[in-house]
Amino acid sequence: MGLPLMTAALALFVASCNRQTPTTNNTSSPPPTTTTGTSGSVVTQPAPPAGSETTAAATQAPGESAGRDPEAIKALEKMGDYLKTLKVFQVRTETNRDEVLDDGQSVEFDGVADVIVDRPNRLRADVVSDRQQRQYFYDGKSLSVWARRVNYYATVPAPPTIHELIDTLSSKFDIELPVADLFYWSDRKSTDHITGAIDVGPSQVGGVTCGHYAFRQQGADWEVWIQRGDYPLPRKVVIKTLTDEARPRFASVLTWNLAPSFNDAAFTFVPPPDAKKITLVEVNGSDSERTSGH
Repeated sequence: MGLPLMTAALALFVASCNRQTPTTNNTSSPPPTTTTGTSGSVVTQPAPPAGSETTAAATQAPGESAGRDPEAIKALEKMGDYLKTLKVFQVRTETNRDEVLDDGQSVEFDGVADVIVDRPNRLRADVVSDRQQRQYFYDGKSLSVWARRVNYYATVPAPPTIHELIDTLSSKFDIELPVADLFYWSDRKSTDHITGAIDVGPSQVGGVTCGHYAFRQQGADWEVWIQRGDYPLPRKVVIKTLTDEARPRFASVLTWNLAPSFNDAAFTFVPPPDAKKITLVEVNGSDSERTSGH
């Protein structure tokens, strides 16, 4: 599911390597820690009873045009603006994603990514999934990727910011970093690509009160659960790809730590003595050995 969708945003989440403390239910004061995952088609529901908090938009039949609820768009933009203010954070994502086999059958893979970010130029990500184990170390000058299970690693020069790193790795090496969409969300200047936006209503994710929103754009239906209050963190994301008739689905629940503890060594890779160094080859490269984040 490597869609260049939603800015490439949610799509990058899908493509990411498949991306702690106790959570808090207090949405009024900044939690030192917190939790979260994007969508599929809108579920048809019976009309809500009078007085129900569920919005009428949530009863819309699949395939109908949702229109653009301005409140849903506003909530998405508010979330992006808030994410832009976060300089240092840690986020853990628990994901499950469908992969479509050659015969059209879908199989599901689970994964966990633990990411520490120190903007603008330091990032570490630890990824463990059913299919791989990877660690990424970025210090503003170079990126190292270590495949722990096979004990291979590669180091390449890197651009000076995380945002540039994400673009470079995707375009040159076909590597998608975990939670890359968080940076696209915060940098997105327009929501014009969104053709449908629905405020589904209130919801709970890990005991935290959220607003549940469903969006539609070319090639994908997706949902996001955004924490209510002054700290509008994305807590859950679900994406359904529409360009494949199997409609593969990606989902992630995020747990946030807004006051992580780390030192400079966290972003520096020291290869084990028996680790084998390999070369990262650009997407259009020829015979050299290649590794990726997938």
